[in-house]
Amino acid sequence: MAVNPSIIARDLDKIAAKTGNIYESVYIASQRARQVAIKTKEELTQKLGEFASNIDNLEEIFENREQIEISRFYERQPKPTSVALEEFIEDKVEYRWKDAE
Repeated sequence: MAVNPSIIARDLDKIAAKTGNIYESVYIASQRARQVAIKTKEELTQKLGEFASNIDNLEEIFENREQIEISRFYERQPKPTSVALEEFIEDKVEYRWKDAE
């Protein structure tokens, strides 16, 4: 049986120790994951936008290998949640809470 390398056991105590609350830590990581996902989507859209044409030609759609390779490259990248959690654990994410006034 093959093991999925994207499934990693995380120490919840280690994650919760960063903020003192597991829910706050998960919230911070989720916000960072959203930022990573948006940035990645913008990059992909920009690169694929170079291949956009106004004329629909089936030959071009099925034979554009460079476009397929770009898509595959982004599919192989780690998921935004994995990147965000890794950054959070390694203290690469800056965060602050708004003061309640």
